[in-house]
Amino acid sequence: MAPLGVMGAVGVGSAIWGIGIERYLFTVRRHDLAVLPPGSAPLTVLHLSDAHMAPWQHRKQRWIAEIAEQTQPDLVVNTGDNLGHADGLDGIRAAFAPLRGIPGFFVHGSNDVVGPTARNPLHYFSGPSGHKRRAERLDTPAMDAYFADELGWTDLDNTAARLTVGGLTIDGFGVDDAHRDWDELDAAAGALQRVRRGRWWQVPREAGLTLGVTHAPYRRVLDRFTDLGADMLIAGHTHGGQVRVPFSPNALVANCDIPLDQARGLSTWHHGSRSVPLNVSAGLGHSIYAPVRFGCRPEVSVLRLLPITRPDSV
Repeated sequence: MAPLGVMGAVGVGSAIWGIGIERYLFTVRRHDLAVLPPGSAPLTVLHLSDAHMAPWQHRKQRWIAEIAEQTQPDLVVNTGDNLGHADGLDGIRAAFAPLRGIPGFFVHGSNDVVGPTARNPLHYFSGPSGHKRRAERLDTPAMDAYFADELGWTDLDNTAARLTVGGLTIDGFGVDDAHRDWDELDAAAGALQRVRRGRWWQVPREAGLTLGVTHAPYRRVLDRFTDLGADMLIAGHTHGGQVRVPFSPNALVANCDIPLDQARGLSTWHHGSRSVPLNVSAGLGHSIYAPVRFGCRPEVSVLRLLPITRPDSV
């Protein structure tokens, strides 16, 4: 076969795989992290991100619901871009129903506010994507009401909150989508300070775990979260690059300024004198206008948080 014919066959085969097969190969990425105070009971955190849900995506809805039931997490962290269509909330309801009553934190991605638009997918490789002013507005209040009132999750968009999970006090703080410059880091910092201080009649109590939550893992956000004392950073947005060279440790693109070798999975974020775990989910979906995954399966993260072990005394 002539070289051009071989290249054409490879291209067709890759397209068939990425569009027709891999984007349905949902997987679970599991990590164990020692971040809890010594003596704490382990906690299981289910990290969901970038579902980009459309109502007809029943296979994805069933898979998420099954994983939610099987995992039985103690805490859910949702890093945004849940909606991929004006009627996407119908699919989100079907997928997230087993998580009702489980404590959770969530932040918005832009696709929780505006719908996807058709664009040349090759532009994605030229740098972080822009946005169109005339994109369809989504029913964000209905989604937020479902998360908060029916599932019982707490909104961390440019704010902070304290939860008690399994006897452990957890402070969560976060920002709205930094890719759209909706992040208000000073507001989040002030809210975290108020949460730590407590009400005037309460004695301030230190949290056993502090989580920094963002949709888009821009350096400015991760650095500020680290300065604010986060024990762990949790993000989405990148889709892990969505199209990767198989077995390569680096994404081709990240759609933000995070280093490409940290665009998917668990790594360590270094800033100042601190180093903290960073989990970036490659997410569960894709834009309905770019229905492909190649070398980057759709995923959820299951994070098993363990107590820090004290070194043996001499």
